[in-house]
Amino acid sequence: MRRSGKQDNLSMSSCNVGRRGFLGSIGAGALVALAPGVTFIRFAKARSANEPVTDTHHWGMLIDSNKCAQGCNACVSACREENGLIGYDRPHTDVQWIRKVTLEDKRSERKSSFPVMCQHCQHPPCVDVCPTGASFRRADGVVLVDRHICIGCRYCMMACPYKARSFAHEAISNQKAHAPRGKGTVEACTMCVHRIDEDPNLVPACVEVCSAQGKGAMVFGDMNDPNSQISMDLKSYSSTELRSDLKLDPGVRYRNV
Repeated sequence: MRRSGKQDNLSMSSCNVGRRGFLGSIGAGALVALAPGVTFIRFAKARSANEPVTDTHHWGMLIDSNKCAQGCNACVSACREENGLIGYDRPHTDVQWIRKVTLEDKRSERKSSFPVMCQHCQHPPCVDVCPTGASFRRADGVVLVDRHICIGCRYCMMACPYKARSFAHEAISNQKAHAPRGKGTVEACTMCVHRIDEDPNLVPACVEVCSAQGKGAMVFGDMNDPNSQISMDLKSYSSTELRSDLKLDPGVRYRNV
């Protein structure tokens, strides 16, 4: 198998890559540069100060590529709508918190399609390289960016092997209260923390729309709970970590990839 097509280069369109090339060498490909005129905006806290996040839960996601239809971008659209990403970026160049990827086996010609977003690693390299602590991992496994102290250096974008972070190049208005964004800062999938902090039984917008459309390709839940659907599925079926060689222990797993 070999890489086919071009890298998505942080575009909203699907990309076609070889299975081995994608799993073995996902690159960040971002230039390191300080952003002048950085606008600081604090990341909205979905929980009150009296309810600190603990490791009681470990949120994760399991995605089955066999149930993910090629050409379906419902999860991408739902994410953009939920987090106010529509209309505030330059189309096809900047912001995407989730993207669809297509892998092709050149020998069998089998194609598989699935979404890729921040993998919410147990050992996130984006956190390791951040000079200000803006990139951080919550106790429940969700990796976030505090826009208030992000200086726009984009070291995290270079360190991320999943190419899962975007940079806000332009001024943003009419933002969602639960997902503030700021020019000159980095952003990525939050697993819709505003939802799960409000009610642990809620799911991210991408998972919700996938289920509502009857596809069921995405399962979200508490990996610490042996009775949760995701825990039972992970125990019953084999799954794959993207770039397992890096031993980052991501919170997003895949089936049939």
